[in-house]
Amino acid sequence: MPVNVLYTTSARATGGRDGHSATLDGKVDVKLTTPKELGGAGGDGVNPEQLFATGYAACFLGAMKFVASQGGPAKVPADASVTSTVGIGPRSEGGFGLAIALAVSLPGVDRTAGEALIAKAHEVCPYSNATRNNIDVKLSLV
Repeated sequence: MPVNVLYTTSARATGGRDGHSATLDGKVDVKLTTPKELGGAGGDGVNPEQLFATGYAACFLGAMKFVASQGGPAKVPADASVTSTVGIGPRSEGGFGLAIALAVSLPGVDRTAGEALIAKAHEVCPYSNATRNNIDVKLSLV
């Protein structure tokens, strides 16, 4: 399905999971470190799963705000939050895979309306669209 691209950014990584990554505009610049759980040293750096979790959480909250602005089932309260949990591990088919859970907090929003808002946001969020039919994303209203 074609995309009408409205914004583009680029990043460059060197050294893999124990290297460095930065956006070409210099706004994001991170040291990368492999977690101990994946056989690395751990340490001060971040890893791709942390970056993915951060991006997905922010993007999903933005998708909920978009849905609400289009007359969605509920408004998004100022203190709403999305906690994205990203896991990585070997797949039974070979290679590695991800497991994702999004826990959404919508203080003061009716449960039925909140769940409908989350479902609609999952339909429009670009991260959700990128993962659909590839990664099981568990959604919950907390």
